[in-house]
Amino acid sequence: MAVERTLHTPEAEQLLELTREIVDKELVPRADRDEEDAAFPREAFRTLGSAGLLGLPYAEAHGGGGQPHEVYLQVVEELARGWLTVGLGVSVHTLSCFPLAAFGTRAQKSALLPAMLGGGLLGAYCLSESGSGSDASALTTRAERTAAGYRVDGAKAWITHGGRADYYTLFARTGAPGSGARGISCLHVPGRVPGLSAAPPERKMGMSASTTAGVLFDGVELDGDALIGEEGQGFAIALAALDSGRLGIAACAVGLAQAALEAALAYSRERHQFGTPIGDFQGVGFLLADMATQIAASRELYLSAARLRDAGRPFGARAAMAKLMATDTAMRVTTDAVQVLGGYGYTRDFPVERYMREAKVLQIVEGTNQIQRLVIGRHLARGA
Repeated sequence: MAVERTLHTPEAEQLLELTREIVDKELVPRADRDEEDAAFPREAFRTLGSAGLLGLPYAEAHGGGGQPHEVYLQVVEELARGWLTVGLGVSVHTLSCFPLAAFGTRAQKSALLPAMLGGGLLGAYCLSESGSGSDASALTTRAERTAAGYRVDGAKAWITHGGRADYYTLFARTGAPGSGARGISCLHVPGRVPGLSAAPPERKMGMSASTTAGVLFDGVELDGDALIGEEGQGFAIALAALDSGRLGIAACAVGLAQAALEAALAYSRERHQFGTPIGDFQGVGFLLADMATQIAASRELYLSAARLRDAGRPFGARAAMAKLMATDTAMRVTTDAVQVLGGYGYTRDFPVERYMREAKVLQIVEGTNQIQRLVIGRHLARGA
């Protein structure tokens, strides 16, 4: 099923064509096996880095692709259509680059961004903690000032690429205990510093190939130039990053839902009952029609938010709407895809059962969908 794309330049069309080629030739053939084996696809990210697909929405001067978010997100959608582990991994990596790209000094950007955006390094975003949950301002990991810089102690939870990342974008408390959001700062932490380690990966219901693990900081010593932005600015940086990160998750959700629809459509054309393809039956046809409509609407919503962002206009509320709608759609569509395949859909011989398991996490990451409703409601109350 061909997807109508919103592309305005030949370069963008070439990027999408390159992405589809990588997806169809390198990601799709190995996704089922690697998910079954919980094999982290590090070489897939190296391939994407070599192809220039790991830093698309950032400046070319620092090794990025110089592409608008409208294009970058459609690349993420295509990657997630082939393999959610990779699509979400690119979204998380892009999120981890945002604080330095948006708030770093000129010297920090020159020293670090080229390797992060175009050098094949893979990043992780360290905000969540087991005790803070949706209340990110309650984090307890501390970065104490020292003569040389900072000493970090604490633990982060649910970190995508935890233990696998080449660097960590860390949010830690530099202010006094009880200082709330005002006492949080952002720091850049290399992935191989003494005192940094990872807990065993979580055993998840889906996305087994995507490593999710706690990250432990035991007396990690950092230079003073590890600080991104100003002390106490970290929570504002985190929220700004998450607005963009939610769009990445929305694009991932649409890609996953598109893959489920395509699998259900193919099966509905091949499977015959009473001498007729099951897709010709009204009950199945209506399911497929609803799936396609919900996917198209979700795609247009995340693209509209991306256009606002690219135009420099406020987009936070629209990003929360896109994340909410797209991830709820992915859950609904993957469930309906299993229904279309019937008993076969419940087996691992077809990918839709994996899609259904994977969809669930998208309603949780980058702020649960309950938090998205809270964000949207607050914007409405302010008249924004």
